[in-house]
Amino acid sequence: MKAMVLDRPGAPLRPAEIERPVAGAGEVVVRVAACGVCRTDLHVVDGDLTGPKLPLVPGHEIVGTVDQIGPGVRGFSIGQRVGIPWLGRTCGQCRYCRMHRENLCDHPGFTGYQIDGGYAEYAKAAADYCFPIPERYGDVEAAPLLCAGLIGYRAWRMAGEAQVLGLYGFGAAAHIVAQVAVARGQRVYAFTRPGDREAQGFARRLGAHWAGGSDELPPEPLDAAILFAPVGALVPAALRALRKGGRVVCAGIHMSDIPGFPYRLLWEEREIVSVANLTRDDGREFLELAGRIDIRTETIAYPLEQANAALDDLRGGRFQGAAVLVP
Repeated sequence: MKAMVLDRPGAPLRPAEIERPVAGAGEVVVRVAACGVCRTDLHVVDGDLTGPKLPLVPGHEIVGTVDQIGPGVRGFSIGQRVGIPWLGRTCGQCRYCRMHRENLCDHPGFTGYQIDGGYAEYAKAAADYCFPIPERYGDVEAAPLLCAGLIGYRAWRMAGEAQVLGLYGFGAAAHIVAQVAVARGQRVYAFTRPGDREAQGFARRLGAHWAGGSDELPPEPLDAAILFAPVGALVPAALRALRKGGRVVCAGIHMSDIPGFPYRLLWEEREIVSVANLTRDDGREFLELAGRIDIRTETIAYPLEQANAALDDLRGGRFQGAAVLVP
């Protein structure tokens, strides 16, 4: 099969013909119809996330149809459309798995990091970690739901009952979360790179109450802020915008160092928390929700062989919404 392969961090992906996967016990092989290009992929390719399996097929926002079913798999059929997310396996035995916090598993496997992912014509996955895809979405439209949507949803839930919600970095995840928040009656304040009028207009079109630069204060204090941009300097900026008792949720898997800031920004019971990975319950809840409310994913499709161009465009902030590879 055709695939785009990472040989070493910092190097461009290499187009290759590699062996097509075979489903083992408890596994399915999916014929890939679309695979989103996530900022986490960029962190893996650029070496911000260390220790990937090498060589590696990246990609963890995978939508496709079941092509093979391994022994012991129940509830799947050939041709069924499914999604493969970032969380590819957990040990089921560590204290976190026993506490129903599998997102913090001590011995996990992540798709497109320790497990070959979806920058290919086929991908193999543990059947128990695959999700059904709501029928209302096409393959390309659905791909960003598998990480930008899932992690955004977990971050949104961790923000609590925020009537006034700030989103820092208005990319793939924020443009989905904004629609969920608006549908729930929350006022969304979108923060973009200073001067990025195009992104601010995009946020307003999706229902944001206000949009401005990350160097600005919002017109009213925020109940909570979610940081999607991997920029540590935004943590004190978001704290400065919070009301008393508010919460900053850091949603990225990687972030530049957080600079020092005066204690008064944290005082009055403000909080800083992080989001780590997702649970399968997150996936089921969010995709069920996405099947009921009108979430529009803004996508730009690239052929599989243009994966390097898609990553570079993401790195440079050259599009709104999400990039998606189509084999």
